[in-house]
Amino acid sequence: MYGVAFLMVLLPYLLWRGTWFGKPLTDGEIEKALQDGSRPRKIQHALVQIAERISRGETSSVRRWYPEVERLSTTSPPEVRAMATWLMGQDNQFESFHQRLADLVQDPDLLVRRNAALALVRFGDSRGKLEIVAMLRAHKLKAPKDGLLSFRLKDGEAVNPGTLIAQIQTASEGNVDIRSPLAGFFSNPQAGDKRPVASSEIVGLISPAESQVWEALRALFLVRQTEELADVEPYARDLPQMSERIRQQALQTVGAIRGRGSR
Repeated sequence: MYGVAFLMVLLPYLLWRGTWFGKPLTDGEIEKALQDGSRPRKIQHALVQIAERISRGETSSVRRWYPEVERLSTTSPPEVRAMATWLMGQDNQFESFHQRLADLVQDPDLLVRRNAALALVRFGDSRGKLEIVAMLRAHKLKAPKDGLLSFRLKDGEAVNPGTLIAQIQTASEGNVDIRSPLAGFFSNPQAGDKRPVASSEIVGLISPAESQVWEALRALFLVRQTEELADVEPYARDLPQMSERIRQQALQTVGAIRGRGSR
């Protein structure tokens, strides 16, 4: 088992920043929100409140809602599922959450997968390692359809989840949007606009935001497998879009990985 660390997964925050979920809810309000599938923000508010109680050591008062949390991780909109997945990582003593997270690391939704991968580390489980490593790499944006590609962003612009990056003018469906699935910085690997593209062709890259890199480096500090060095070491250098804390964390992670390799 890896050392105990509180990996506060920030991906739901990146997805919904600007929304405040700090208002305390009564038990009745939490119960009602969890069962109201028509109001995702209310559900998220309730999930955050449950997580806060867990962080205060009040797990006995919230475990009655754990079956609902597991249900929400499978049957809700992606933004709710991502937050339910995040919550399950907060109680690493509940084995049912552990087993559910092991399934979610294969989820089709990117944010759900990454939250599950980070949460698994808190259980001493490295099955999400490949997804964590991917958080240090640029995410490839692929064209969903054949058509004429038009960009809405310039190279190097910051993006958040849902940011409109480009549109594809198709013959049968009109304009199809390409939106960022995560926070980071957009780059266009091929110069030019208004060009034809084929379905599944790579049309852009999203380099990771600092918070994403931070969480991945902390998780890999615990996983400590030597094959991750090639992805971690670049962050140990001065990078224009990363702060000094990222460089320091990368140095610590490199040291931990090399230390394990030498043993």
